[in-house]
Amino acid sequence: QVQLVESGGGLVQPGGSLRLSCAASGSIFSRNAMGWYRQAPGKEREWVAGITSGGNANYRDSVKGRFTISRDNAKNTVYLQTNSLKPEDTAVYYCNTIPPVVVGGLRYWGQGTQVTVSS
Repeated sequence: QVQLVESGGGLVQPGGSLRLSCAASGSIFSRNAMGWYRQAPGKEREWVAGITSGGNANYRDSVKGRFTISRDNAKNTVYLQTNSLKPEDTAVYYCNTIPPVVVGGLRYWGQGTQVTVSS
């Protein structure tokens, strides 16, 4: 059974920080690269950061130096530490494999966690 459960979002002022967590089912976590994606209102979902099973990470340019992705393979959990948040980071954040897992011919997504950056 595929499971992706995101948490840790909230309302934060510009310059603030949040730590997002995602618990994934072991069947999809253990051997796959994992990533964080986000979708802002009225925009397409976009990739934010990724980490291989061995711990190599990469980021989209707009979050480099501010966000850090990590994973705990023993807990099947991936994290996203977000610092120096900007209003343009406001979005629903999702985790998934890279590329996203497919179930029944469709990409499967969890419920996501809302991040709102506003004063």
